Amino acid sequence: MLTVHKMHFSIFLLLWGWILSTECRTHRQGKEIHEVYKKGSPILKRSPDITKSPLTKSEQLLRIDDHDFSMRPGFGGPAIPVGVDVQVESLDSISEVDMDFTMTLYLRHYWKDERLSFPSTNNQSMTFDGRLVKKIWVPDMFFVHSKRSFIHDTTTDNVMLRVQPDGKVLYSLRVTVTAMCNMDFSRFPLDTQTCSLEIESYAYTEDDLMLYWKNGNDSLKTDERISLSQFLIQEFHTTTKLAFYSSTGWYNRLYINFTLRRHIFFFLLQTYFPATLMVMLSWVSFWIDRRAVPARVPLGITTVLTMSTIITGVNASMPRVSYIKAVDIYLWVSFVFVFLSVLEYAAVNYLTTVQERKERKLRDKPACACSLPQPRAVMVDGSYNDGDVNELGHFMSEDGDKQERMMVQLALGSERGSARRKNQRYVSMRIDTHAIDKYSRIIFPGAYILFNLIYWSIFS
Repeated sequence: MLTVHKMHFSIFLLLWGWILSTECRTHRQGKEIHEVYKKGSPILKRSPDITKSPLTKSEQLLRIDDHDFSMRPGFGGPAIPVGVDVQVESLDSISEVDMDFTMTLYLRHYWKDERLSFPSTNNQSMTFDGRLVKKIWVPDMFFVHSKRSFIHDTTTDNVMLRVQPDGKVLYSLRVTVTAMCNMDFSRFPLDTQTCSLEIESYAYTEDDLMLYWKNGNDSLKTDERISLSQFLIQEFHTTTKLAFYSSTGWYNRLYINFTLRRHIFFFLLQTYFPATLMVMLSWVSFWIDRRAVPARVPLGITTVLTMSTIITGVNASMPRVSYIKAVDIYLWVSFVFVFLSVLEYAAVNYLTTVQERKERKLRDKPACACSLPQPRAVMVDGSYNDGDVNELGHFMSEDGDKQERMMVQLALGSERGSARRKNQRYVSMRIDTHAIDKYSRIIFPGAYILFNLIYWSIFS
């Protein structure tokens, strides 16, 4: 009996201990929840805006958050004047095939934004890098007719922003731009090209933004060490014009104009001198014997093929324009001279062949009676003999009939005269055939020298 009571008491103690432990656990969880709500749950608590970085002291001084910089300064009022000046660092390349140029420059903008004014005791400006540019208003300049452009980023973005206490702003950046240049090659390679780099606002018309050169023509500075392999830079100057777009309106446009004159010495060495030498080499055949066919034919063919190669090489580095260039005139006239020298030998060779054929026929032709020197060897009829012809060649008959004999003598004389004229015609033909080379030695060089005088007086 005692044992049963002990078992009941043990079970009671276990149940009591379990109830106490459960109540303690529930009380502790409730206290923790109360403390969490008191302190604030990380889930229910509002998270900070991670897209908005905290303002620096300089940005707080400029009151960046107090203004809407998506609008231009003085919105609703007159157009904001934006001055521009440019320093050209280098002209990297000029491409005739693509008709463009590549330029590296420092582009600087000047304007006033009173929203950026700040108090200053020493009137010193503040200078910033490109990080502040994304938070304020800057002019939206772009290069008209540009093909490629980029802002240099080595070792960091080459952008500078300088703000004066009164709100005046200087915005400078280093840019490389490849822009189109309409070139005229009608006088190539004795040509002069004028190219322009055009700067314009993309969104703001002249009613909102007045773009101008800050110091007139002095706003454009160039490095004195700028040089190009093929061109001589003659002049840099600036202009300002208005550009009209039918859908948006009028815009201010700034022009950087520069004039380039091509160096001719490279083309003299690579094009003009070789072409001239080929023409002169074709004249050598005029001094070679006309019967030396293996010597004259290869010489003419070689000069023609060389001129074709020179013409092909020049045109390979040029755009396929639809008009004649100055170098084309020179090369094609030179090609015609070379080709005519080949035709000259063809004519000489043909006439020489004809001449030799006639000589062969004359040698093979039998002697005729008309070539006999004495008229007494010809008998008209059987009634005359050698004694009937006197020393003067007159035939005397017994009955004194002289008229018939005179007619026979005139007929013989006419045959001898016709043979003599044929001989003279043959001799004259032989002399003219041989003289073609002699005349060509004078006519070809003289005509080519005259062509060069006219060519260089027009294009130089």
